[in-house]
Amino acid sequence: MIESQCRPQFNGLELLEDAQLNKRILSTGCERIDLLLQGGLRVGHVTELAGPSSSGKTQVCLKVASHVARKYSGTVMYFDSGNSFSPKRIVQFLTQESDPANTEVDEIVQRVMSSIVCYSIFDIFTLLDMLHQLMNNLKSEIGCNVRMLIIDSLSSLIAPVLGGGGAHGHALMVTAGFLLKELAHEHNLSIVVTNHMVAGEAGSSKPALGDSWKSIPHVRLLLHRYRATNDSCISILKHPYLNCITVPRALNL
Repeated sequence: MIESQCRPQFNGLELLEDAQLNKRILSTGCERIDLLLQGGLRVGHVTELAGPSSSGKTQVCLKVASHVARKYSGTVMYFDSGNSFSPKRIVQFLTQESDPANTEVDEIVQRVMSSIVCYSIFDIFTLLDMLHQLMNNLKSEIGCNVRMLIIDSLSSLIAPVLGGGGAHGHALMVTAGFLLKELAHEHNLSIVVTNHMVAGEAGSSKPALGDSWKSIPHVRLLLHRYRATNDSCISILKHPYLNCITVPRALNL
């Protein structure tokens, strides 16, 4: 049963204590995203980046991975489901952030690249195995220095098992969602996942994975590109502490 896989809800006091004690903010390295989110991505939260193809989701993930690995001591785990992880792009981001006169750029690149651990994952079952393994490692303090988990793209792993509307695929999605929330909350991780878009009402588009999924991420951000300028833009669809901002902010990636 799906209900048996859902972890108990927190009461009001637990939620208040959690918000006061457990929610550090990690800068993304992108000034306009940090400004939009009043500092960056919150530890303990699952943040979804939704958007159509070529909207900049992977570029944001790579930018965030490079910046967090550089600025904060710890490991960034990167689950890549589409062979889109680009070490060269991360090096470009690091070079852009560095002073040209800095003779230690190569050392910085080596340190950052060794702090980003990338795994290729191509199905929901491997994802669940990896999440359970990460949970066990964190509980045993084997992976206690992990700061962030990025899954690009989560929807490409879940969508194939949702076909036909069967309960089994839905249960797998819910299980993955609650594992992500438990990892974020219990082990002070900031988790970023990407999601594609599907057709909505009246010719509009909406994030994939349906109504059951949209309650799982704490934060939902929407990316798209302006055709005239090819600029990536971002807006807030859902946030527990900030108002939704539907007017998109241009990014400089």
